[in-house]
Amino acid sequence: MKVLLRKLLRVLSPVQLIALYYFLAVTVSVVLLSLPVAHKNNVEWSFIDALFTAVSAVSVTGLTVVDTADTFSTAGIWILAFVLQFGGIGVMALGTFVWLIFGKRIGLKERRLIMTDQNQSNLSGLVKLMKHVLGLILLIELFGGLILGTYFLKYFETPGEAFMHGFFTSISATTNGGFDITGNSLIPFQHDYFVQFIVMMLIILGAIGFPVLIEVKDFLLSKERKFSFSLFTKLTSVTFFLLVIGGAIGIFAMEARFAFSGKSWHEVFFFSLFQSTTTRSGGLATIDISQFTHTTILFMCMLMFIGASPSSVGGGIRTTTFALNLLALFHFARGNKSVKVFKRELHQADLMKSLIVTLMAVILVFVSTLILTVTEKHSLLELLFEVCSAFGTTGLSMGITPDLSTIGKSVIILLMFIGRIGIVTLLYLFGRKEIEANYHYPKERIIIG
Repeated sequence: MKVLLRKLLRVLSPVQLIALYYFLAVTVSVVLLSLPVAHKNNVEWSFIDALFTAVSAVSVTGLTVVDTADTFSTAGIWILAFVLQFGGIGVMALGTFVWLIFGKRIGLKERRLIMTDQNQSNLSGLVKLMKHVLGLILLIELFGGLILGTYFLKYFETPGEAFMHGFFTSISATTNGGFDITGNSLIPFQHDYFVQFIVMMLIILGAIGFPVLIEVKDFLLSKERKFSFSLFTKLTSVTFFLLVIGGAIGIFAMEARFAFSGKSWHEVFFFSLFQSTTTRSGGLATIDISQFTHTTILFMCMLMFIGASPSSVGGGIRTTTFALNLLALFHFARGNKSVKVFKRELHQADLMKSLIVTLMAVILVFVSTLILTVTEKHSLLELLFEVCSAFGTTGLSMGITPDLSTIGKSVIILLMFIGRIGIVTLLYLFGRKEIEANYHYPKERIIIG
């Protein structure tokens, strides 16, 4: 076994190893979630249901083919929370923690794996990054669990039940897992704005990106008067919050005369803001999504397609990819050959990568939706929403997930897995290392447009 493992480490690229590690994580999760102790009595549990739930948890998506509250025992709920934790933080963050505990040296191979898993561009400071990521996420979940658990004492009969709901909700929101144990997402708390506010904050902290959280922490603890945020943090934060605010305004405008008709201003405000925030990759909902108009559903598909920030718990094409596409479009329309933002000029390689990621994602979503229109009996809009939710690892659904066929479930499983490892990892999965060409052919222009 050790010999085989060493051969794999030598033969496989970092990208292929990361994909293999996530595949192994899914395998272990299937076994854990299939244990008899994890289920309530007389629960039917097929292999495809176990695989679907495991991938959904490892990819921190939240789409389910079974009712979590009715299927899992208390032990099963804690196992599911552990899998969500594993998937949200990432295999390399937890792996680094284990390596450090056992005093293992973090060598070049391990650093390359961390760099690939966290979508970083250089090898320096990766172990420190992993320590910060693990510490911040666990601290956020702890505070969120304590706050929600204490507050839930007014809703549940026993402190044990209240804190179980509090900590599970905190883990699910922070990892953007989208799972719930109420049986009805956060709809039971649709008029409790304190719960909604805490959950929104946890979703944002998980989806905005680990590097952003670390830089904000460094800024708050810094004694220097001049603290310079990186271009990544500036661009990510601006794009992220513009999407949240713009999404809320869009949902409000589209539903003011429909789903929100007759509701008070504060109900409309929180409904709009929460649904916009959860499309970043959260997956929890305070209203039945199927009540929305087709226009709003399509708008939410776009928001889920964009997803969360890079190096976060979320999926989608990522906020920076969306921002770079818009910036490139804006500068190209003005006749500029380079893209500048925040007094910095962007690399052409990054602009090309953002375009490739978006194009590949569009093809992936289109082909998946096309397949589902053949295998499923649901409407095109319901299938598109399901596909965008799976790709963005969001977890929102119009209620069709349990009714999908085996082929349909398989397509969604594949989308959730790709959403977790990322488009770039997918493209490099079957490729070889970049080779610098030692010769060039004459260049020639092509008519475009």
